[in-house]
Amino acid sequence: MSELKKIATRDGFGKEIVELGKENPDLLVIDTDIGKSCQTGSFRKELPNQHLNVGIAEQNGAGLAAGLATCGKVPFVVTYAVFGSLRMCEMIRQEICYPNLNVKIACSHGGVTPANDGASHQAIEDIGVLRTIPNMTVIMPADYNSTRKLVRQAANTYGPMFLRFTRDAVPQIYGEDVEFTIGKAHQIQDGRDIALIANGDTVRLAIEAAKTLAKDGISARVLDMHTIKPLDVEAVTSAVNEIGKIITIEDHNILNGLGSAVCEVAAELGKGIVKRVGIQDQFGQSAPYERLLEMNGITVEHIVKLAKELQ
Repeated sequence: MSELKKIATRDGFGKEIVELGKENPDLLVIDTDIGKSCQTGSFRKELPNQHLNVGIAEQNGAGLAAGLATCGKVPFVVTYAVFGSLRMCEMIRQEICYPNLNVKIACSHGGVTPANDGASHQAIEDIGVLRTIPNMTVIMPADYNSTRKLVRQAANTYGPMFLRFTRDAVPQIYGEDVEFTIGKAHQIQDGRDIALIANGDTVRLAIEAAKTLAKDGISARVLDMHTIKPLDVEAVTSAVNEIGKIITIEDHNILNGLGSAVCEVAAELGKGIVKRVGIQDQFGQSAPYERLLEMNGITVEHIVKLAKELQ
């Protein structure tokens, strides 16, 4: 997909949040002193009365957001994914999800896209941690346009939500006219021999793997599972019943992420084979993004190899 324009999904968030703020004066951005990295600079400049910076104090930001939500505001707490999930976890559970408040946690630097920043800034557990908390919705868009659509939908849908974006640029997969629904997988193409279910920055790999497999006569269904919770159980069930062989692809620990969620559905159905491609339960390190994916087998070549073994 090298011929496609590349742009980080955090840029889609930065663009859309300004438009949403202009439309709704109750929408607020709560920054944690890294607005430049999280693309909220334009929001701060254009809508200063709807912007707050709590400093390097993510837990305070979560508490402030909870309080504002009780007053009818729609706060977006903006930080890195590793901090917006782990450092804020207790506050998310006790102050946001338990009372089911309308707080959005919008995070850049998902997965290993922080790359050379190292393991301390790479979020490989965030989706797994937050999808276990009741009332929480967990979303990771695949590209710039889908990010804008899903951020808009999140802003206009009540409830706690975690939105995970990339720092690195990823190919633009979708046109501006494609629509998305929170909790409903987007089927990119249908297939009969293997189902490739991916989310976020790995959707591009699933698409490329499907193209490679097609050359060998293997037909792949490709699903963009942008919402990990609530999972589109119907789409997974159809893949299990109609195909029976599934590969999940994610930039997250293979434990408790997208792969685990799909395995839970297959286990309850009592059939199907699921192979998980993702971070192999190990911390990252300071290295280029693509190198970190390669170290964990998150590559087109590995996906193709697994798919052929399942035939």
